[in-house]
Amino acid sequence: MRSRVELFEAIRRDARREELSIRGLADRYGVHRRTVRQALGSAEPPARKVAVRSAPRLDPAKALIDGMLREDLAAPRKQRHTARRVHARLIDEHQLTEITYSTVRDYVHVRRPQIWAEAGRSPEEVYIAQVHEPGAQAEVDFADLWIIYRGVKTKVFLFTLRLSYSGKAVHRAFESQCQESFLEGHVHAFEQLGGVPVTHIRYDNLKSAVTRVLFGRTRIESTKWITFRSHYGFDAFYCRPGKEGAHEKGGVEVEGGRFRRNHLVPMPRVDSIAELNALLAVADARDDHRRLEGRTVSVATDFALEAPLLRPLPDEAFETGTTLTPRVDRHSRVSVRQTYYSVPARFIGARLRTLLRADEVLVFDGARVVARHERSRVRGGQVLVLDHYLEVLTRKPGALPGSMALSQARAAGVFTVAHEAFWTKARARHGDSDATRALIEVLLLHRHLPTAAVITGIRAAVSVGSTSPELVAVEARRAATQPRTADPDTDPDPDAAAADAVVLTLPLPATAMPNDGLGDPADHETADETADGAGDERQADVAEVVLQKLAGLPGERPLPSVAHYDELLSGGSARSVRGAPEQASPAP
Repeated sequence: MRSRVELFEAIRRDARREELSIRGLADRYGVHRRTVRQALGSAEPPARKVAVRSAPRLDPAKALIDGMLREDLAAPRKQRHTARRVHARLIDEHQLTEITYSTVRDYVHVRRPQIWAEAGRSPEEVYIAQVHEPGAQAEVDFADLWIIYRGVKTKVFLFTLRLSYSGKAVHRAFESQCQESFLEGHVHAFEQLGGVPVTHIRYDNLKSAVTRVLFGRTRIESTKWITFRSHYGFDAFYCRPGKEGAHEKGGVEVEGGRFRRNHLVPMPRVDSIAELNALLAVADARDDHRRLEGRTVSVATDFALEAPLLRPLPDEAFETGTTLTPRVDRHSRVSVRQTYYSVPARFIGARLRTLLRADEVLVFDGARVVARHERSRVRGGQVLVLDHYLEVLTRKPGALPGSMALSQARAAGVFTVAHEAFWTKARARHGDSDATRALIEVLLLHRHLPTAAVITGIRAAVSVGSTSPELVAVEARRAATQPRTADPDTDPDPDAAAADAVVLTLPLPATAMPNDGLGDPADHETADETADGAGDERQADVAEVVLQKLAGLPGERPLPSVAHYDELLSGGSARSVRGAPEQASPAP
């Protein structure tokens, strides 16, 4: 079936070539003579006329509906007529019961834009395309992001800083939108970009920066945020509140959704936020090779032009954390943002300087870090480290099995199967109290030796049926001094090379604990009683193992003396734990 354009072309061709009459052309093509005249008059067919149909039920209501819609020109946005409200008023106020809702709805849909246009007001927002100079502006926003975090579906927040000219974006995930996360996201982005935009960065009115929204673009900013901007030397441009303001930084608004759809589907499965951020860094590197709509070069090419125009980073780093000074309670904890974190028990009652960062909490005694924790988002939660309570548990061994610190250490995997095996064997041999004190002596080794070395020492002691902390110390120190690349296949006797060093590297055990005000020593067994009850057996176990090692030495080498070793054993149990130096490596 030919179109009207083709029909007109055929009629005009036959009239030109054969000079047929209008009637002859009409008969040939089976059309009305009026159609032939239209074809001869113009090669383009005339537009079809729209039929004007009467609406006997709607016509009486048209003027009423137009009046209601004109009232909306001066009404608040959330109190304007809907089609359903217009229909209800026609029935209630004008008794037009025969008109249907669908008829009113269709008429309002067509007529409302016309009335607004007649009044010189467009019902739709008009957007003006913008041009951005290289290195001048950027946009920042947070976007929601769902992940599988340690097996649980969890919502985190995706910080995005996007340069307006090149479209280069930097992403980083945080567990909250707190001010510490907001500032740390900026620092990370500036470091990745190698500079700071010279004009301004666009923001919505998030609480991390703005404490109060005033008239127009005026804002009252937080003190920390003002200091941060002054340090890096950039201005903030705040968008209008609400949905209208989102269009003023549309680049970063679109970027958040695009990045999620392209790199975070399906939901990533991670065990830490650091692992997630490593994935985001890889995705950012891939995006450097894409091209923005309407661009002929990649993002990386445009950024290469923009990067030298950014303001250089300041020489001094900016501390994004918040400093607090909480008091240590009787449970050896500090309260930070409604969450409790443990500190060494010797600081009970003191005020300690605490630095709250986006992902960690640092507790200082002067300039020294005495506790470091991963930041928790659980209100009222407790983050406890078993090492902080070891001195107290030496005097109160019965409190260890049911302690929350031990439960969290097991859940975190730092109190391992090796520790459990040692504790179980010690309880079968010495009873609960003495076995727990022996375990605590082993746990104290983590302050002096690497974790892997201590685990090796525990396994070596348990393998020979011993529960002596001194033997664990011997084996742990030997494992720590051995090169990690030692291969049993190429080194048939790796123990022989270190046998003569075992006696010299034995650490001093720490069992005695004076009263520090945390409890009455009379209510618990003392460390001296433990040493008297188990000292002989421990010395026998250790002496047996040392003699076994010495027996494997070459015959021409003289046997070393073990007198110094016995002297260390006899004097070690009386040494105080408070004499042990502070170590940076935490115990389980």
